[in-house]
Amino acid sequence: MAKAVHSMIRVLDEARSVAFYDTAFGLTPADRLEFEGFTLIYLSNPESDFELELTVNKGRTEPYAPGDGYGHLAVTVEDVQAEHARLTAAGLAPRGIVDFRNGEAPVARFFFIADPDGYQIEVIQRGGRFR
Repeated sequence: MAKAVHSMIRVLDEARSVAFYDTAFGLTPADRLEFEGFTLIYLSNPESDFELELTVNKGRTEPYAPGDGYGHLAVTVEDVQAEHARLTAAGLAPRGIVDFRNGEAPVARFFFIADPDGYQIEVIQRGGRFR
């Protein structure tokens, strides 16, 4: 069986992105690999072995466009209302909380937030299929 270990996104400003992911999700650098033309920064936290890999291409000055093929990353939290309030207080501008239903059946309670490069992150209340 395969085990998911990381997802990679390209970011323009390393410091800004590392600060965002630390403040928003408690993801901090677990490893950093320097190469001639780029740097890889692996972010993680004690909640999961899964990592977010930030790729910083040296010399890049233009922002990346996530494109129409990118959807979002998703994380779960114990209390979506409290996380929304915390991120709002931190000035990170999360969008409104959504109570998503399939007819009368609840599916998820969540909100989205964009990182400094425009990548969308879904923050989901733990429960049901989202543990």
